[in-house]
Amino acid sequence: MRRLGILLSGRGSNFSAIAGAIDEKRLDAEIAVVISNRPEAPGIAAARNRGLNAVVLPSRGLDREIYDRLLIDELRKHGAELVCLAGYMRILSGHFIREFSMRILNIHPSLLPAFPGLDAQHQAIEHGVKFSGCTVHFVDEGLDSGPIVTQAVVPVLDTDTADTLSARILKEEHRIYSEAIGLVVSGRYRIEGRRVIAESP
Repeated sequence: MRRLGILLSGRGSNFSAIAGAIDEKRLDAEIAVVISNRPEAPGIAAARNRGLNAVVLPSRGLDREIYDRLLIDELRKHGAELVCLAGYMRILSGHFIREFSMRILNIHPSLLPAFPGLDAQHQAIEHGVKFSGCTVHFVDEGLDSGPIVTQAVVPVLDTDTADTLSARILKEEHRIYSEAIGLVVSGRYRIEGRRVIAESP
């Protein structure tokens, strides 16, 4: 599963971190294609600047499953084996998730199962937690509920706003996403229930 399909909707900072890890030989994988549902996404321009296959599939006005079938076709055309969501702002259909069962990764800006869904950093501030962070997980048909591959903890400071907390969490996202992809690509793990257990080489 070395060939990655990256899905993004915005700036693509996690995509750029993954691409950088590949360039620096910290991640043994290759990016087969980068796909955005938004033509104006800066991440698509960044992918083109790197000389990667960069495809825009506009989603506006399309039924979710119809759009996802187009997405599946595009990923298969480029031979993508592992799908990595990098700021992809659409909920995937059950059909898509079943087509790539346990081959879709997402990164979420909280320590799941705490604060799933949108505005996780704002939720953390509102709830007064002392620690938050980020989680890389496999995508299943629930909301941010799939087996957890790895997490990083970030302290929540008394002076934090959602923006300042987001910025510190994002640094950790950039670090752990590539590490999680590396584990999955290596195949040296097993899934027991909701647990992802790394195995020795």
